[in-house]
Amino acid sequence: MSRLRFSTAREVFETYPAAHQAVTMPPTTEPPLSFLARLLKGPAPMEAAGFCAFLLPRREAVWWALQAVRSMQPPGMQDPGLAAAEAWVREPGDRTRFEALRQAQSGDRSRPGTFVAWAAGYSGGSMSEGHPIPTPSDLTAKMARIAVLNAINRLPARDREGALRACVEACIRLAEDEAGRR
Repeated sequence: MSRLRFSTAREVFETYPAAHQAVTMPPTTEPPLSFLARLLKGPAPMEAAGFCAFLLPRREAVWWALQAVRSMQPPGMQDPGLAAAEAWVREPGDRTRFEALRQAQSGDRSRPGTFVAWAAGYSGGSMSEGHPIPTPSDLTAKMARIAVLNAINRLPARDREGALRACVEACIRLAEDEAGRR
């Protein structure tokens, strides 16, 4: 039985209306992974990255963005945003989430890793340590999408299609892994 939160692509859009800003293809009742495959082959394949960000549960979306961004960076590059996001993925809780949020707030907004830290920091609970400000449910997906697209667009044009395909394949593996656990 599937652990994917959605049985149709339409359910993703119904749950996250902001997904309509990231994906212009009209949602259908087909399974989400079939819809994702059509997006990747369609006229605007970059929209597949946006759909991935909304499709995955928050923790998996952060892990997906983290791995995608890391795969597109030069070997050995240190990124404090990615490190903070990884700490939260490995040990999800308010301590690591707020550390990711602090890192994002002080981070270089031109770096994709900063947006991965935002994705982790906005994964739930309060948006502020000192005040109970509920985090909108779609912020993790929005930040993960920005991070991945930012990383892809930093690549030479000839490498972007392959990078996008690798990102979508990683999303599918995560989604299928989720489906296989139930």
